[in-house]
Amino acid sequence: MGGLRLVVVPLIAIFLLLPTLIVIPLSFTEGSLLRWPPRGFSWKWYETLLTDPAWRDASLKSLEVGFWTAIAATILGTLTALGLTRGRFRGRELMNSALLSPLVVPTVITAIGTYFVFVRLGITGTTVGLVLAHTVLSLPLVIVSVTNSLHSFDRTLELAAQSLGAGPFYTFFRVTLPLIAPGMVAGALFAFINSWDEIVVALFVTDPVVRTLPVMIFNQLRSGVDPTVAAAATLLIAVTVLLLGVALLARRQAKT
Repeated sequence: MGGLRLVVVPLIAIFLLLPTLIVIPLSFTEGSLLRWPPRGFSWKWYETLLTDPAWRDASLKSLEVGFWTAIAATILGTLTALGLTRGRFRGRELMNSALLSPLVVPTVITAIGTYFVFVRLGITGTTVGLVLAHTVLSLPLVIVSVTNSLHSFDRTLELAAQSLGAGPFYTFFRVTLPLIAPGMVAGALFAFINSWDEIVVALFVTDPVVRTLPVMIFNQLRSGVDPTVAAAATLLIAVTVLLLGVALLARRQAKT
């Protein structure tokens, strides 16, 4: 049984990853069309990605939205995790389920609801609106990560600090915060990755002026495919894998 697992699991992994990995060599082709196998080797499509105003602005907008989403989701998620973990109030489990619902509710349903709310507020097609939408989607990731950190460290350290005369705020910033920092970092990175790759909600709340890199890729696929799309997709994959690795290291550090 163990030998069969060693064969089947790698085959399944290859089957799932192969379509994604094929995009990477296509981004280095010399030709002007996406075809397999790619012809020659060239960096020109990455140059287009960096120099073309539309692609450059979309990439920078994704970075901007991802950064502010990570900041907002980390602050709100950390405070929420503290309240849910330390608080004792009626309806706590119901509130916890509601806050984690974006993980299970289909994203398209969230996108439709967000669109109608944002139209009333007049914030569709704005960076603020996109950050708010992505913060809602990313908040559960931070809550779960920070909650795990809060459950894993010894609370007697806080009690010891308080017994020595430290107030609640001093105890939090000098004892609690350093201990849950790896969980916060992991949550922030997951929030950024979630925003960086997200497209469904972004399609509903963006416009031709404010659009992210995934939205730009989607629009290009509708009008015509050139290898710049493969270069943009490779950039998305590279950033996601890099940050995911850092996030996993942070979570491992949080458990130790």
